[in-house]
This record gives sequence, structure tokens and C-alpha cells, in this order.
Amino acid sequence: MEFADLIKTPKLDGVFLHTNATNATVEGTLCITGHHLLLSARQESTQELWLLHKNIDCVEKKPSMGQNIVMGGIITLKCKDLRIISLEIKYAKDFFNVAASLEALSAIQNVELEYPFFYRPMYSILEDGFTMFRPELEFAHLISGMSMGGASSPNVANITICTPSTSSVGMGHSSIPHPLQNGFALDAATALVGSCSGSGNFVSACEWRISHVNSDFSVCPTYGATLIVPKAISDEQIALSAAFRDGGRFPLLSYRHENGAILMRSSQPLSIQGIKRCRADEAILNLVLGRSKKGFIVDTWGKGKSNTETDLHYSQWKKVNRAIGNVTSPASILDSFAKLIEACNDIGCSTDKWLSRLENSGWLSLVLNSLNASCVVAQCLDQEGSPVLVHGAKGLDSTLIVTSLVQIILNPDCRTVRGLQALIEREWIQAGHPFAARHRYSCYTPHQLRNKNSGATFVLFLDCIFQLFTQFPCSFEFSTQLLILLFEHSYFSQYGTFLCNSERERHELQVHTRTTSLWSYLNRPDVLQTLLNPLYEPNSSVIWPSVAPISLELWSELYLRWVIDQGNLATTMTQIQELITSEKELRTQAFKLRKQAVELCQEVAAQIHDLDNA
Repeated sequence: MEFADLIKTPKLDGVFLHTNATNATVEGTLCITGHHLLLSARQESTQELWLLHKNIDCVEKKPSMGQNIVMGGIITLKCKDLRIISLEIKYAKDFFNVAASLEALSAIQNVELEYPFFYRPMYSILEDGFTMFRPELEFAHLISGMSMGGASSPNVANITICTPSTSSVGMGHSSIPHPLQNGFALDAATALVGSCSGSGNFVSACEWRISHVNSDFSVCPTYGATLIVPKAISDEQIALSAAFRDGGRFPLLSYRHENGAILMRSSQPLSIQGIKRCRADEAILNLVLGRSKKGFIVDTWGKGKSNTETDLHYSQWKKVNRAIGNVTSPASILDSFAKLIEACNDIGCSTDKWLSRLENSGWLSLVLNSLNASCVVAQCLDQEGSPVLVHGAKGLDSTLIVTSLVQIILNPDCRTVRGLQALIEREWIQAGHPFAARHRYSCYTPHQLRNKNSGATFVLFLDCIFQLFTQFPCSFEFSTQLLILLFEHSYFSQYGTFLCNSERERHELQVHTRTTSLWSYLNRPDVLQTLLNPLYEPNSSVIWPSVAPISLELWSELYLRWVIDQGNLATTMTQIQELITSEKELRTQAFKLRKQAVELCQEVAAQIHDLDNA
């Protein structure tokens, strides 16, 4: 298929542009390319519109009639970044041609035709974002308790304990190059080799190994090729545990707290007649349990909606239900998000009605329940010192929200720019969250046209981070602008980071070599500077958020940014930055003056001493 076949009118003059961000109307020339819609008024005072077709969520047509004849019409584009754009076109043929082209181009499902495979950055790549967060490196840091987010001094040539246990399961380990080849180094090798000083009640750091049992993605299609598993568990046992769990998502290491307590995630056990238990699965959890008296299994999907482990075979594990909401599928989360945005866009209703619609959307309840579940898990790890297994249904949605938020609450490194990037890579991208399926449709596509795999789980996760940010504004290195960028790029992007549904699909399409990483762009010094929080003060403590309903805030910076002018917020942030810069300069001057005063005092004392001696 050629893009030209779908573009019936590539260029059109005299198009009027209306947006929900401003009441102004702009007349200009409309151009449609294979990946973008452009509108230029050719005026210096007017900004051009560049819109990726992937950003279009819904195309609505309203023809203009005259004497029962279509004279032209208005095409309304409802976008995944929450904008609403209207194009007013004078003539009927152009109206239908443009609408048909945009409908076709925004609905292309061939991943290899998406813009990341055509985009070539105009800047030099300072570091490859696809190699920054290798599983070996990240989990070595994780297990050792070192800070994550990439190694600062890659001087170790290899990792000596990476050899998987001998097994006939998952043959063909050489089919995928080892990530530590070609000069890639790991300065945290000792984390997996000899860091055995963990608490005696837990599995120590040296009790883990790297397994390539899933190198061909046959054991679990949604997990990565490189996995960190208990050293005493064989690859055969991993395969058996995977067969016991929905989608093959067996219990996998997610986080090791500084006190040695282990956080794991998985999917729910399968409900298959005749299969009552899996000894291999029990062995994995019992090893993580170590000599601890109890562990916790936290179900995030809802009582009666997911299967759980039997008490008889997991006797030392206490079951805890912390559902994030009354949802039956990921699409239910998107339904709630759609109701929220519908309320935010209704600027004509009364305050009471708006608040009622906001409550009825259920979105803030999902946020509250997600934070509540995460705090419960964090308390089990930090205060009880007990291992925790988190699961819910297939383990691709609510499970990832909770395990990610737990790490942000407990681990200060996850509150830095690179730490957050590493967390998203580890807990979302490499963990198999199906971004392509979840973000194929967004909040503007009518409910009946969305498929059941659509969702807004990642948006919910970002909103939860925003809530933590508002309660601890000085504990995050990044500003909320980074969260907004992640929201946008997860739906549409020129970068390949959020492409596809799993590592398996990205490997088959060679995404890592054929596209550019979003992290390569965000970590450029000039870009990074715009994403930093001017109030940041490193905080090594655990941050315990309030989960009272009154503590939640509507993320107006995102949800209302095209409805309410955000200029005042930008001005305020600029003033804060100027005040902090001024304070730093004054502190420097004060330090110099104090130093000069001390030196003068010493000189005076020396002179007095000389006079006394004389």
C-alpha cells in the first residue's frame, strides 16, 4: 500500500481552522502527507499546525447543506492529546476527500508504516536509549540495592553468573545476541555475584540468576528474553510455573527493598479443570519467602473477578484483596477516562453539575484505589519486612500500576528522571504492557467502536504519579511536564519506545535498530533542562502519601490544558525558577562573604598577637 493511494487531496487552500484551545479562527493552506496533517497561514504571527495522523482518535463530519445539496462542511478531529480541532472546508468534493483521507490514514494498522520507522532525527544521538536500561544492568542494581537508571562507569566486561541452568526447555539461547556483547559493560556485576549481605530473613542478593529460558518467547510471549529468577529454580520449573499462570506470566522479580523484602508480580492462576496446584510455582514463592514467617499475595483486580492461589498449598501466604475499582476489563478504565474528559470539555454546565459528572466518571476513585493498594504493598515490604506477590487477571494492567507506584514510594531513585525512565522500561515496556492494543483508541472514540483491549491504564499510572508529586513537590527531580510528554508519546510519537505490544513484537520488527528511542531525545541536555523540577531536593526517605479523597487533585494541567489557558501556570513556574536561581546566587555570595570575614578575623587576630608579643 502506498500513502499516495489514501491521499485524495494532498493540498487545499482556503481552509479555516478552529480549536478548543482558542476562540481564534485561522485561514490557511492544508497539506496532507503520509504521516502528518499540516496547516499553514503563512503568517509570522500564526503558528503552524503539525498533527500526526496517529494522534487522531476520532473523525466527525458535519456537512453544510444548501438547497439539499452538500456545499462543504466541517471536519472535527478529536485527538489523543485531548485537543479538538475543526477544519472548515468550502466545497463538497474537497470536504469528502479530506475526511476520507484522514479516516484512512489515522486507521492504518500496519506498524511498519507508522512514523517512527520513517523518522530520522536532525540531531546527533548522544546515547542510545534502547541500550540504556538493559535488564541485566537494571536488575543488578535492583538486587544490590544500588541506585538504578543506568551505569555511570561501565568498566566491567561481563557478568560471570549469567549462565542459565542447564535445561531442555527454551532451546536456542544463541538466537538472540547477549545484551552484554559488543562492548556493553556492567559495573554492577557484583550485585549478582557476591553481594550476599542481605538480611538473614530474606533471599540474599547472590541467590538470583539470569535466565534465557524465554529467549524464543515460547514460555511467556509477553515477558522479555532475559529474566532474573531465583538461582535455585531451574528453567524446567519456570516453564511449569508459566503453564500454571494466565498467559505464562509466572512470578517474576519486580523490586528488592533495602531491607531485603522481595516484590514480585505475576498473572492469576489459570482455572483449568483437574489442575489444582503447581509445585514449581509453590517452590518459587517459598524460596522468596525464605525464613520469613509470612508473605502477602495482593489481588488488584477485584474479589470474585480473578482466580487466586489456594490456602492449602500457599499456607504461609496471606491473601489480600485491594482492587483498584469496579472494573471488568481494561476497557472499563478507558470508559471512566472518557467520562472524565467529557466532563472537562463541558464548559457550559454549572459547578454542581460538573462536580457530579466528575464524581460519576469514577476516575478519581480509580486513582485513590491505586494509591491505596500501592501503600498497602509498600507497608508490607517496608514495615512488615515481608515479601509480596502482586497479581490481577492477566497481570498486564492494575498489577503494573501497583508494582510501579510501590517503587516510587519506597525507592528515591525512581523519583529521578532516569530512575523513572528505567522504571517504565522495566515495569511496563519490558514487562509486556500492550501499548499498541491499549492505545489504539482513546477517550473520544465512541464506546461501541472501541475493542475490548483498549484501555487507559498507563494514563492512570501517570495521574497517580502526579498525585504523589503534588503531595511531595520537592521530592521529584522531574516536573509534571515530563509526565505530560510520556502521556503524549505513549499514544503517538516519532520514537519507537512505546511501539508494539511486547518485546517479542519489537524484536521481530527490529524496533531497536530501525527507530530512535524517546529516551535518547529526553536525555539531551537542552531538553532535559526543560523537564527538571526547580524545587527538587533529594529525599532518601520513603514518601507516604495521603489517600484521603480530599487529598486528590484534578490534573488540570493535562485534562484542562486545551480548555483553560495555562499561561498563568507557565508564568508562575518561570517566577519560581528565577527566585531559586536568585537564591542560589545569594547563597554563593553569602558563602564568599563568610569566608572573607573568617579570613579577616584571622588576620586581625594575627596582628593583635604580633602586637602583644612586641
